Order: sequence, then C-alpha cells, then structure tokens
Amino acid sequence: MHVIATAGHVDHGKSMLVRALTGMEPDRWEAERRRGMTIDLGFAWMTLPSGEAIAFVDVPGHERFITNMLAGAGPAPAVMFVVAADEGWMPQSAEHLAAIDALGVRHGVLVVTRADLADPAPALRQATLKIAGTSLGRGAGPPDGAAARRAPDAPANPGGIETVAVSSVTGQGLPELVAALGRLVARLPQPDPRSGVRLWLDRVFAIKGSGTVVTGTLQAGTVHAGDELALTPSMRTLRIRGVQSLGSPAAEVSGPARVALNLRGVSTRELRRGMALIEASRWAVTSVIDVRLTPPPAAHRQPPGTAPLPPGTARLPSRLTLHIGAARAVARVRMLAGDLARLSLDHPLPLHVGDRVLLRDPGATAEASGRPIIGATVLDVAPPRLRGTGAAAAAVRELTAWPEPPTTPDLLRRHRLLRASTASAMGLRDLPPPVSGEWLADPVHWQRLRRLLTAAVAAHAARDPLAPGLPVDAARAELGLPDRGMVEALVASRGGGGTDVRVVASGGYLRCVSSGDGEQPEGAGRDGAAGQHPAADGHAAQARDTGLPDRVVDAVQAVLADLADAPFSAPDADRLRELGLDARAAAAAERAGLLLRLPGNVVLAAGAAEQAAAILTRLPQPFTAAEARQALRTTRRVAIPLLESLDRRGITRRLPDDRRTMREPPGSLMTNGGR
Repeated sequence: MHVIATAGHVDHGKSMLVRALTGMEPDRWEAERRRGMTIDLGFAWMTLPSGEAIAFVDVPGHERFITNMLAGAGPAPAVMFVVAADEGWMPQSAEHLAAIDALGVRHGVLVVTRADLADPAPALRQATLKIAGTSLGRGAGPPDGAAARRAPDAPANPGGIETVAVSSVTGQGLPELVAALGRLVARLPQPDPRSGVRLWLDRVFAIKGSGTVVTGTLQAGTVHAGDELALTPSMRTLRIRGVQSLGSPAAEVSGPARVALNLRGVSTRELRRGMALIEASRWAVTSVIDVRLTPPPAAHRQPPGTAPLPPGTARLPSRLTLHIGAARAVARVRMLAGDLARLSLDHPLPLHVGDRVLLRDPGATAEASGRPIIGATVLDVAPPRLRGTGAAAAAVRELTAWPEPPTTPDLLRRHRLLRASTASAMGLRDLPPPVSGEWLADPVHWQRLRRLLTAAVAAHAARDPLAPGLPVDAARAELGLPDRGMVEALVASRGGGGTDVRVVASGGYLRCVSSGDGEQPEGAGRDGAAGQHPAADGHAAQARDTGLPDRVVDAVQAVLADLADAPFSAPDADRLRELGLDARAAAAAERAGLLLRLPGNVVLAAGAAEQAAAILTRLPQPFTAAEARQALRTTRRVAIPLLESLDRRGITRRLPDDRRTMREPPGSLMTNGGR
C-alpha cells in the first residue's frame, strides 16, 4: 500500500478528484457534503492496474483549517497537488506548498483540475514554476519517457514533478493520472518493516460492539493484533485488540499504510488527534530539541528592548507552533545563531534525530503567500543544557558542521557517553561496540577519561601515599561517570593513554604502576607480594623510587637491614614501634613490593616466601611445623603464618596429620616422599 495526501487551494476540486479516482466519498461529515467544502480529513482508496493500493488522505483547503491539513499531510510520504485551471495559483496553494516544502516531501504529482472549463496550460506553467524551487520540485522526478505523456502545452520540466490535466466531470485525463500515480508509487522508497512503530492518531471514534478505534498513517514498522504500544505523552501501555486496513481485517500491517486499530481498555475521551502510539523503547519522548531551520527564514523585525542577536541569526517569534505528523505543540524558541535553534515544547513528543518538523506562527498576518511557514530538521532530541558563558557558542560550532541527518559519531562526540538503548531510541544506527555494559563512548572522550583517571589516581597517591589506592567509587565520582563498571573498563583498556604509567585495580582500589612493572594480582595482599622489587634482593636504597614518604622508606630500610642476615627473624612489635612502621605504613610498603606482611603483625622482606620454599624443598617430605621452624631458624610466631601463607599460595600442601609436603613443580621428577 502507498499513502498520498492531497494539497491545494479551497474549492479547486481535490475531493471531487479523489471521488472520481476511487468511487468513494471522502467527505465524512454531512455539513461538508452540504456546503461542498472539506472541513476535516477524508479518506478513500483505489487499486492501480498493477494491483498496488493507494490510500488517499484528502485535506481541507481553506485557510481556517490549515492545522487539519497539516495533520493529514504530515505523515504522508507523497502528495497529489491540485490547482484549478480556471483559477490558477491561489494563496492557499502557496501556503500548502510551503508546508509541503517545510516537511521535506520530495514525491508527488501536479494535477490541474477543471480542464473542461479553461485551458490548463497557463495554470500548469504557473504551478510548475512555483513548485520548481521546493523539495517537491527538486525531488525524484518522472522516469524517462514520461515527458511524452505530459499534459498538452505543459512546460518542460526534466527531473521535476510530473504534471497531468484532468476533468473530474468528463473524465478527461483520468487514465493518464492513474498511470502517473503508478509511476509515482514505483519511485517511493520502501521503509523498513522492522522499524519502530510511531502511529500519529488522526481519528478517534467508537464502534458499538467493538469499542474504541483510532486511525492514522503508519509510516514504517509493523503493527500486529495483540501488540502493546505506549500512548504519548502519558506513556500508558495499550493493547491492540484488532487491526484493519482499507476496511478489511488484518493480522498485521506494515507501513506505509492507513490503519485502524481497535484498542482495549481505553475510552475515546482519553484520546485525541495528535497523540501517538509508539514502541516505547524505539523512540525518544522529549520536550527539548535542537533543530536546523531549512531554509533559514527571512529576517523578522527584532522586538524592541531585546538583546541583539549574532550577525546572520534569524529572528523568530519567541513562541511558534510545531507540527509533526498529526501532532502540534507550542514551542518556545531560543535562537542560537544562524539557522540553529533550541525548541522547548509544551508537551513531549516521540522524535528521532533527523525528523522533519514544521514551525508556523498562527498569529502572524497572512501575506499573499500565506502565513510564514518554516521547516526544520531535528539534530538532537536530548541536547545538553547550555550552562555558562560560551556554551551556546560552543553548541553552534558543533552543530554547524553536522550533516542532515546527523550520524552516530556526531551525537557521541556531543554527548560523550550514551546508553545503547538511548542511542537507538534517538534513531541512531550502526552503533559502535559498548565500552562497558550498554554504554557507548566517543573514542576521543574515552582516551581523555583514561588520562584523567591516571591523573586522579596519581594525585590521590601524592596526597595520601600510605592509602591502598583511590577507591573505585571515588574515581567514578571524580570523573563524573554513571557507574563503576566504566571505571573498571577504563582500567582494563589498553593503549592510547599517552603515558608510561598505567592504572591497576586491586581489592576495590586503584593505583598507578609503571607500564613495565609486574601487576600484583587481585587479593595478593596478605598472601605475599610479587617478590620482584629490588629491595627484596638487598638493594634497599632503591626503595626511595616507590614514592613512599621518607620516614616510611627509612623504616623499611631499617627492617630490611635487620633481616639481611636472618631473613625469618621478624622484628617484634617494640622494634616496629621504634621504627615508626605502623600497620598502615607496613601495608603501603607491601603494596610497593618492599615487604611481606603476615597475620600477627609479622613483617618480612619481599621474597621471603620464595626463599622459605627453597629451604623447605630440601627437607625430607613430609615435614612438621617444628621441622620447618628449625630449618628456617625462626620462631613459631613467624613459622605458622608463613606456612599458612605457603598453603594458600599452593606452594605447600597440608596433610590430614598436620604435616606438610611441597607440591611438585611442573616437570619435576621428584615425588613428595623425598628427594
């Protein structure tokens, strides 16, 4: 199915033409038929010789009903523009054309009616010239060979809108119009049936025995009986009881199509034209948008007493009416610069980036071409707040470079971080892989966050060198990230940091290490340090490279000196107190790879566990704790926690009789029974 809206001046024969094509009466109200003037939207359909169906949305032409016209033409992808041969171009012809141009409609056919009353050539020539500079004239024109079927004396219009002269009374030109409509629908792009559903409601009524029914033009996506859709702006969930299209029941209908939905659990009093039924997760329901006016309107007189605008900035009323689909909302306008504006709507609408909207001032004085109508393209459906001096100027610099529609990288550059679900609801496609969970990140901003994280961790270490590190949640807050998973993702990411220092995580804390250093495994703490620091080999002077306070380094050097000749004679509490090496300082030294801490306030040199393992390997296997104590030449206070540490690290294995045996190293030919 294809949907085509009519357009044109009042009393130029739009409804009569639809009636002649379809055999159906588009005027639904008795008052319309009595007065011979369309007041509200009318609907009719026909089948082309090819078997394709066309649904017509017949719109009123009188200036008082322009909002009804926009509700009908807004969702339609193509238009049948009507001009009467005996009257030619008229004010509402101009206003309807301005609306179609503002909405960006590119597909249509120009029909000159009442060809039996006057020569159609002047009206065709005049209308073609008016249309030529609009989206309708610049859009996809007739195919090759269509010029030969052009109305007599119509001006050449290669690549423009196809023209036909008809008489709805005599039938003159109707076969040619049907053929032109066939060529028109063949050129229409086919929307994706998997797209998100957004059905603007243009009629609401009740049927006895069925209940509430709504109708609208389905632009894309597919609706099924039994589907649940959200009603905007309340976002109330409604279930579809039944679906009809062109008067016939259907299990499902894909856009573009005219559809009628029988809704369950809602009354007609709760619904009105302009509401929308949407797939909630597929649309951004928003009341603030950034737009580009296309084309920029002519400068209006600036109200007295207002601040001057930047050069080249369009001057618009502070409030305009925004139209999209069958909806309208009052928009408060903030001009940014040039053709860029921020609109604040009086109620939220379901929108995508790239949507076309129409802006008009109902209170403006109508000119010969109708009231001013402005088209706009939605650039951002969730724009960041403009805070501080220069924020608006920065937004202008960014938005000016964007194409229409904006791309995913454009929006990511602006928002820096977006949930994938949010980006999809904004209408973005080709999303990059998430950096954490469902979070997407602008690559440049992600690298900046890595640098900021490294700087934050280093600054924390400088402020409190004895701390275990910067807590992950504190890092999240300092970087303004939405969840801690992003901090962990930053730590896990590699490359692009621009520094030889990287951040590692351990026990919920972050610390900086040189890129070449070994990373202490998570939870290594009391079960032993890596044992690779030079101080473990007796080079205590190099302990000053750790960044620890001098008093701690001096205390550590003193402990290492004490342990140099008796590596398992741990200093007692009095000695540690004398040196000023409290638990917090000892923990910092352990994290720096200088010491090994064991339960019971036992402090040994880093690498003591490996040194003990080498000695215990030479004992007859298995061995007792007393034998280990004697071999290590230490006390029970040191031997027991050291053996338990070796058990946890998998170096020794404790047997049921409390003796221990060394685990066989890979490739060893020894057995645990001896050497």
